[in-house]
Amino acid sequence: MHSPPDLSDRAQHMLKALIERYTREGQPVGSRTLAREAGLDLSPATIRNVMSDLEELGFVQSPHTSAGRVPTVRGYRFFVDTLLRVQPLESGAFEEIRAQLDIDTTAKDLLESATGLLSGITQLAGVVTLPKHEHAVFRRVEFLPLSERRVLAILVTSEGEVQNRIVHTERECSPGELQQASNYLSELFTGKELADVRNTLLTEMQEARSTMNQMMLTAMHMADQVLERNRNEDFIMSGQTNLMGFQELCDIERLRKLFDAFNQKREILNLLDQCVHGEGIQIFIGEESGYQTLDECSMVTAPYQVDGEVVGVLGVIGPTRMAYERVIPIVDATARLLGAALKQKEYCLLY
Repeated sequence: MHSPPDLSDRAQHMLKALIERYTREGQPVGSRTLAREAGLDLSPATIRNVMSDLEELGFVQSPHTSAGRVPTVRGYRFFVDTLLRVQPLESGAFEEIRAQLDIDTTAKDLLESATGLLSGITQLAGVVTLPKHEHAVFRRVEFLPLSERRVLAILVTSEGEVQNRIVHTERECSPGELQQASNYLSELFTGKELADVRNTLLTEMQEARSTMNQMMLTAMHMADQVLERNRNEDFIMSGQTNLMGFQELCDIERLRKLFDAFNQKREILNLLDQCVHGEGIQIFIGEESGYQTLDECSMVTAPYQVDGEVVGVLGVIGPTRMAYERVIPIVDATARLLGAALKQKEYCLLY
């Protein structure tokens, strides 16, 4: 992104100083404070003129309650794209992240460890998508009776992935009926990709309901629950309560809407899906996300790869005044180390 022609070097320097001060303090920055922060020998009148220019360009604004100014989304975007100088993560911090991700556990636990690590280091909310399953192939499914019309479903794919799900049936099923259901589904779907299996299930249940016997219908419903549950468990999040420590986010109504968005997942997942198809670090600042609930937040993400293929993304969600120069290298390094740790475990999709 090129500098706008009417934004001078001095104005850029002052915008950078204002954003860095506001990031640390969270309070509107006045002219005197900015003069000290920028280290420029300028008169208060000159500083006020520069601030007026920045405000006219939409880079800063004046809150109603203060004579100081705060950055806008446009100001942050210019700062991130043009003024920010991201330093590589220090070797000590890099090794610390590597050590904490080098754990002998399942891949899902490793992903949870990565989000906990991100939220702990940055004091923001950490998020990571589970590895994509578009090409996972159905091998078999087993059903074991529990109690009160609950059944344990064990789904096995050709990659060796094993998933356990509890599903509910409309009536009690005997072990013999559950075995029949398992045999029926395995015969029908073995060798097919999970995405195709789900599409077939939906079509079959709509079109062939009248011709199916009770066992076939029960089998279809149980399989549908297993795949629907799998489809919805798309990302892991941790450290959401860290966001309560930021003054601009701690309004009760704003927090309620934010946590609702986290729980419903749809908006966050749409953003993360966009990041999977992007290259490198992706940053959404405030309203750039397209979701009003996230107008006061920013998301910084990076893809993680296994064998050169992007299988997911991880990142952090925090206020727009986050310390981008610090957060970006942490997210980038964690993504690279997570990919390496998953590759080292040849069963990277086994959880």
